[in-house]
Amino acid sequence: MAEPLDPDMFTGCPPVAAPIRIGDKWTAKLIRCLESGPRRFKELQTTLRGITPKVLTESLRAMERDGFLTRTAYDEIPPRVEYELTDLGRSLIGPMNAGCEWSRNHLADLMHAREAWYEAAG
Repeated sequence: MAEPLDPDMFTGCPPVAAPIRIGDKWTAKLIRCLESGPRRFKELQTTLRGITPKVLTESLRAMERDGFLTRTAYDEIPPRVEYELTDLGRSLIGPMNAGCEWSRNHLADLMHAREAWYEAAG
């Protein structure tokens, strides 16, 4: 039998949302888009089919707030804005790569387990 859980195991953890937004729908995809260098808004929107301008703006602002990317506005006509990963944002690429590798190695097992669970439940 496993040891009982420590009731204080989360003491010291802030009672707010997780600081890493990597689990949302768009952050990991945006990191991949920005991995090779700066990109413009329209370039990101075109690549991320299905994202609305509002959601893309919100996602980019949240990532900028969290220190994952920088937004640089150039004083040109027409105006040009570029988004680029910071070192903090780039530090997520390794863990993301590990997650992708895990998926490649275990996705079939996971799907099989889900299928078996649904068959048993239903």
